[in-house]
Amino acid sequence: RWYATEASASTSGLRLSFVLPHQTIYKGVEVQQVNIAATSGDMGILASHVPSIEQLRPGVVEVIENANATKKFFGEYTNKLGTNYLVSGGFAIINPNSSLDINAVEAFPLEDFSPEAIRANLAEAQRTATSGSSEEERNIAKVEVEVLESLQSALGSK
Repeated sequence: RWYATEASASTSGLRLSFVLPHQTIYKGVEVQQVNIAATSGDMGILASHVPSIEQLRPGVVEVIENANATKKFFGEYTNKLGTNYLVSGGFAIINPNSSLDINAVEAFPLEDFSPEAIRANLAEAQRTATSGSSEEERNIAKVEVEVLESLQSALGSK
């Protein structure tokens, strides 16, 4: 509680740094709110939020820059077998000074995704998850199914 009181006196917005291994998306930019999909549940983060470290799960990172501008991102990861599948990886660190650091493996704007491609990939991943030739292949497909269903939900398509 002390952190929230102190932070609210020092800043009016949330300072966001959102980085990938190969790119900085935001660097200390003041935003209104950030919504994340954490393993502990979906969270909305404002200035003066209680400090916390959250592991990201497959889902959307929504950055509300101001009343007129919102951006949404979804993560993608390439596994060690070289197969591309969507999975969020990384952490969100909520600091006591009204700053938020998001470190993710990969992220892309939602408008970069095709609902038709997601449906086709989801159908294939579901088939592989139930009838894959090896346990490893089935487990990878199960992760793909979880992530693709989350992405499909984020896009509002079925």
